[in-house]
Amino acid sequence: MTRPEIVVADGWTTAPNDSAWDPLRQLGNVRVHERCGPLLVERCRRAQIVLTNKEVLGADVLDQLPELRFVSVLATGTNVVDLRAAAERGIVVSNVPNYGAASVAQHVFALLLQLVNHTSEHHQASRDGSWSRSGHFSYALGPITELDGKTLGIVGLGHIGRRVASIGQALGMFVVGAERQSGVISHPSPDPDAVRRAPLDELFTTSDVISLHCPLTPNTAGLVNRTRLRSMKPTAWLINTGRGGLVDEAALTEALHGGWIAGAGLDVLQTEPPPPHHPLLGAPRCIVTPHVAWATVEARARLLDVSFANVRAFLAGNPQNVVTTASPTKHEHG
Repeated sequence: MTRPEIVVADGWTTAPNDSAWDPLRQLGNVRVHERCGPLLVERCRRAQIVLTNKEVLGADVLDQLPELRFVSVLATGTNVVDLRAAAERGIVVSNVPNYGAASVAQHVFALLLQLVNHTSEHHQASRDGSWSRSGHFSYALGPITELDGKTLGIVGLGHIGRRVASIGQALGMFVVGAERQSGVISHPSPDPDAVRRAPLDELFTTSDVISLHCPLTPNTAGLVNRTRLRSMKPTAWLINTGRGGLVDEAALTEALHGGWIAGAGLDVLQTEPPPPHHPLLGAPRCIVTPHVAWATVEARARLLDVSFANVRAFLAGNPQNVVTTASPTKHEHG
């Protein structure tokens, strides 16, 4: 049997160590690229299987890949592939569900605890001699806030949102989930009685912390807009580890400079990487991390294991984690 041609379109972020792709090399002739950019079509033209994280496979690209039969998305979100176009062309697409829930939930609280405890600032004050010069045994650089008793509003109670809810409850927080509306996905909680549901606008006005975990869709784009930011408590924090497009960045910049909210912790932005003078990078009381919430060693290992299993399953004729099945039409390539 002829070994399939397999291309990893942007492998560096997922696995900087090339040997991590060795299990995939057992399944076919593999070419791994750090990223492709404008060379995407050229590098994938003869491939039957493509693995992609952020390289976009739109209809225009798929039209130029006559051999392509399977796409394994190296992520949970599949917005980088035109799923309708893939189905029309007989291309099966799979993803990796729920590999990073624990890691992302952990990062939510890394951001939040930095905002409320100012850990890095206090560490720096110890290192630069500020504490030593102060003459005080306890040297606080700002108010330190206790999370116990605060209300945590979660937009999107899927796998990650439910993890965040559990951690919040362990810290003594009251958890409120947004009701399903306007394309915001809200799944059942492991403990439905412990997570009260509220309309989205009410969640924004009553929560002390708001954490975003819904997918980016036409209905959720710009969900955190000027009106909702204005409605938040001036003591409230916004955390976004979902997608940058969920937030109106101009409105958030205005909110931070205007003191409408206490602060924001962001792991995602609309443009990644951002331009060096992006306004949120220098905004007051705003922490930005470079899209790393998903990227623990353990989560990456799970991601690769499931991705390789997706390829094996497709080659065996039993695709798994399928987000769109092949539905050949006149567009199918011979």
